[in-house]
Amino acid sequence: MYFFVDNFIHYLETERNYSRHTVVNYRRDLFHGIDFFAGALGKKDSDLKPSDLDIKLVRSYLGDLFYSGLAKSSISRRLAAWRSFYRYLGREGLVERNPLKKVSSLKPEKRLPHFLFKEECAGLIESPGEGFPLALRDRALMEVLYATGIRVGELISLDINFNPGDGELLIMGKGGRERMVPLGRWAIEAINAYLDNGRPRLVRNSEEKALFVNFRGGRLTDRGVRKIIKKYVSKMGIQSTVSPHTMRHTFATHMLDNGADLRAVQEMLGHKNLSTTQIYTHLTKERLRQVYQNSHPRVKMDKL
Repeated sequence: MYFFVDNFIHYLETERNYSRHTVVNYRRDLFHGIDFFAGALGKKDSDLKPSDLDIKLVRSYLGDLFYSGLAKSSISRRLAAWRSFYRYLGREGLVERNPLKKVSSLKPEKRLPHFLFKEECAGLIESPGEGFPLALRDRALMEVLYATGIRVGELISLDINFNPGDGELLIMGKGGRERMVPLGRWAIEAINAYLDNGRPRLVRNSEEKALFVNFRGGRLTDRGVRKIIKKYVSKMGIQSTVSPHTMRHTFATHMLDNGADLRAVQEMLGHKNLSTTQIYTHLTKERLRQVYQNSHPRVKMDKL
């Protein structure tokens, strides 16, 4: 079996141009499966052949992974590696049947998005302070993220060819879909302060069109925004992981918590389907349930 896996890995690297990280994961997942299948059949790993696997053996492997406590996402990743491997073997004419063809995929775990509470969010946004060019930039970009819920890619693609006083941003979202997103007063004031006293002291090339720039004066990157937020999260002592997307989740959650219409939030987020936005209604319901359990006298008495 190892010979076939090595050829498959070579195919991923040379013909499919998979990343090194993905290739390493595929190899590890396949080798892990080989060890289980060989043991289940009473064979040496080196003696296992692709034709030895059947649907019953594959389901036994998945059951072993499940009862070992492995997360569904990790089990799904290993299953995906084996599916891809056998599709490759089939295309190459190396197997007559695919033992994974009728194996059902696992339903993904529903994870509620992480968000910041209002006090945490306000403290994070205000943490850069004032007066320094980078502090003005950092305050402005976090204000914009929270005020609009835009994606980090949409944030860094913003140019200076807009008037903050108009109170809205024209965003080019996924699939080339344009949308207008309102800007609140705090975001407008932060952008204006940055444009007046921050950006001019950072930009060295007068032809640079990016709104948010790095300390060298070039367009800020996705990674750069993540590093900025991480710095202030550490400064605030916030224990949870916070990313630019956390600000997007926070925007949506706070909007719905304060009575915003679901379809309006959908449009502002640029979601194609309403079902994508509905995850935040589950989040707000969960919060209400927790508040009820922690606050209602009868429920609190039950816990004593």
